[in-house]
Amino acid sequence: MGIVQDTLTAVRKLTKRDTFIEVADFMNLILFKIQWDGRLPIPAILKPRPLYTGKQLFELCLPEGVNCIRNHSTHPDSEDNGPYRHISVGDTRVVIENGKIISGIVCKKTVGASSGSLIHVMFNEKGADVTKRFFSDCQRMVNQWLLVEGHSIGIGDTIADAATYKNIQAQIRKSKTDVLEVIERAHNDELVCTPGNTIRNTFENHVNKILNDARDKTGGLAQKSLSEFNNFKQMVVAGSKGSKINISQVIAVVGQQNVSGQRIPFHFHHRSLPCFMKDDFSPESKGFVENSYLAGLTPTEFFFHAMGGREGLIDTAIKTASTGYIQRRLIKAMESAVVRYDATVRNSNNNIIQFRYGEDGLAGEHVEFQNLSSIRPSDRLFERRFRFDYSDEKNLRKHLAENVIEEVQCSDDVHTELDDEFDQLVKDRESVRQIFPRGDSRVVLPCNIERIIWNAQKIFNLNKTSKSDLLPNSIVDKVHEMSEKLIIVSGKDRLSLEAQNNATLLFKIHLRASLASRRVIQGNNFID
Repeated sequence: MGIVQDTLTAVRKLTKRDTFIEVADFMNLILFKIQWDGRLPIPAILKPRPLYTGKQLFELCLPEGVNCIRNHSTHPDSEDNGPYRHISVGDTRVVIENGKIISGIVCKKTVGASSGSLIHVMFNEKGADVTKRFFSDCQRMVNQWLLVEGHSIGIGDTIADAATYKNIQAQIRKSKTDVLEVIERAHNDELVCTPGNTIRNTFENHVNKILNDARDKTGGLAQKSLSEFNNFKQMVVAGSKGSKINISQVIAVVGQQNVSGQRIPFHFHHRSLPCFMKDDFSPESKGFVENSYLAGLTPTEFFFHAMGGREGLIDTAIKTASTGYIQRRLIKAMESAVVRYDATVRNSNNNIIQFRYGEDGLAGEHVEFQNLSSIRPSDRLFERRFRFDYSDEKNLRKHLAENVIEEVQCSDDVHTELDDEFDQLVKDRESVRQIFPRGDSRVVLPCNIERIIWNAQKIFNLNKTSKSDLLPNSIVDKVHEMSEKLIIVSGKDRLSLEAQNNATLLFKIHLRASLASRRVIQGNNFID
């Protein structure tokens, strides 16, 4: 579940930096909140007249104690690293701490129906009733604000500037010239067949690629020409309706029309329509619509567009019936399957379907994408991040209390335990690199450990600069103890042990890496 359509557009407009609300309007909007304690927040601007920000209104919908970091759809990847990764120049990093929106423009990525979104976090941590109240408050207050603010699309939102149109025409001319060159090469028998294709397929693939590139490039030019205040573009950026292709088709070029995944075929006497020459393979003859919806289509373009559109309608009608029937059969087959008290999945005849639901016992609604921190760093960087160096006295004094330093330096048992911990982390790293050879660090796991740590720091007001009085080896022992309690498949026989290991392998690796002694003491700064 998530926020959609008009409310989603309104939430994005509301949470921009330049959105301000008059005190009288703010008071009216608050009355649409289901439960209000009667207290007004202090306006963000007091002089020359008091003004509230849109973020302050959205904040009233959020429950206390929710923490979440998400990105806006326009967030640049270059701002994801470095010491200031939680600060974004363009206000595109959404940071919500303890139910307060610190920064960011809220869009589909934050309040949409995706894994790890604000809605998902709220449901997992605060429960269904709090999430339901957020939906109600957000829909009521934000929609009421949109009635005050207004949002409409006119023909002016679909018109680009003269320079953009000139560039679009130049790009279309270049693409048509490129197609003519490919046709000439085919006539001169200069085209080389691509593997597994005939000469005709190779030719069609070349032409299709050129014409699709033309649509994408002209679409890119059209989008760049639209201002931030364009209402059409605002809906696409918010994620409520429309796409980049819709923008490019309205403003720049509708593009190549396809039937059965190919350009419009010849029907009678080796031509697509009677008005074309025989054996005409040019873009216009084979269904390339070079006009935009704004400019209007020629009769032949309209005919080809109707052919492409018809296929889509028929396809949709067929898919609706077939997928509906497939779903009905699936549900009928599985209607008696249930997770029993012994955690097995059984049907009405008491036949065992699975020994554990999904073979790992994880409930789909409680898992989130998490980053495995040990998979990507180089060996040198990995050692610097995860090995607890008990010989570096300067570093120890920076992070540990005096009585702890003495025990860490003098005890051989502590040294052995810390070395064993690092050896285990190295083995974990090798295992996870075998599982994900391409280096995919995002995996679906329960219990977002990073957020649990963040929540604890906020709840207990932990000071990151204070020295820790935790013994590093006690952290290792506690993590090991916690890992031993993670039992998905009980039983001591060989098969049960193997199943238990497979079900918990990734989560244990993630747990050990996230709560490694060095990271806890020097990164998260927990205090006992």
